Amino acid sequence: MEYTQLGHSGLEISAVTLGCMSYGEPGLGNHAWSLPEEQSRPFIRRALELGITTFDTANVYSNGSSEEIVGRALNDYATREEVVIATKVHGTMRPGPNGGGLSRGHIMEQIDASLRRLGTDYVDLYQIHRWDPRVPIEETMEALHDVVKSGKARYLGASSMFAWQFSQAQHSADLNGWTRFVSMQDHYNLINREEEREMHPFCLDQGVGVLPWSPLARGKLTRDWDAASSRSATDEFGKTLYVQSEQSDRRVADAVASVAEARGIPRAQVALAWVAQQPAVSSPIVGATKLIHLDDAVAAVELDLSAAELALLTEHYIPHAIAGF
Repeated sequence: MEYTQLGHSGLEISAVTLGCMSYGEPGLGNHAWSLPEEQSRPFIRRALELGITTFDTANVYSNGSSEEIVGRALNDYATREEVVIATKVHGTMRPGPNGGGLSRGHIMEQIDASLRRLGTDYVDLYQIHRWDPRVPIEETMEALHDVVKSGKARYLGASSMFAWQFSQAQHSADLNGWTRFVSMQDHYNLINREEEREMHPFCLDQGVGVLPWSPLARGKLTRDWDAASSRSATDEFGKTLYVQSEQSDRRVADAVASVAEARGIPRAQVALAWVAQQPAVSSPIVGATKLIHLDDAVAAVELDLSAAELALLTEHYIPHAIAGF
């Protein structure tokens, strides 16, 4: 496993991040495809054995049970200082007023709730899980700054939003002497490259590390285009992501298959290696529901795609509408 700095921050992370949305009690929330605790723990243990030290979850994943499962497993299999724990705030966690969003009240309530579920005194990276148009960004940034200054989070991150919104958040922090975001978690893969237009150039200019989610396009780049999985059949959010430009997307997926066949390796390694080699990317977030997924992710870090292969993988891409936020 390789390790890298998260943007220009001092936080060192593994070149692959384990996304933990797949780990959570299936009866909680809207992730019917997630794995219960007994089935989840081997993946966290194997990730650690492979040198993966960075784990990404969210309060809203399976209504908090993902944080509980991840926290207990890391407590059993690692020492706290050896791992980087990232979680998120924004989603609705209870009915009624202030049950979700990025108000000061919700942030302060949820950081404490996340720490209890994770069984830790602090998270390494606390991320806003989308933009909240209802709350002034100054209120959100000041609250997040106070979370950092209280010692409950070491660094701050953001996720899918427009580049102008991200710029506004960073400018607000700069104007007031508050803590800036060091990372952007966005939707990025070979069949959705729209973040290359504005977000990634901005992140490169500002020293912000990018942590792409869905780098394998919900598995679309790892199997035949019309093949399905248990997750694809029940993932309602995922069904909204890849419904446009199907012919060009198929051609991109076919190119991944072609490169993989020529090299004699799984398609997942090729698709993930492409993401990892992009200049703004610090660490792709990879989900795993089979142990081979982890092996492929680690192997992809060491896969150096040639100029000819990179050209083949990207030649069929056409512009897409924004998807994922």
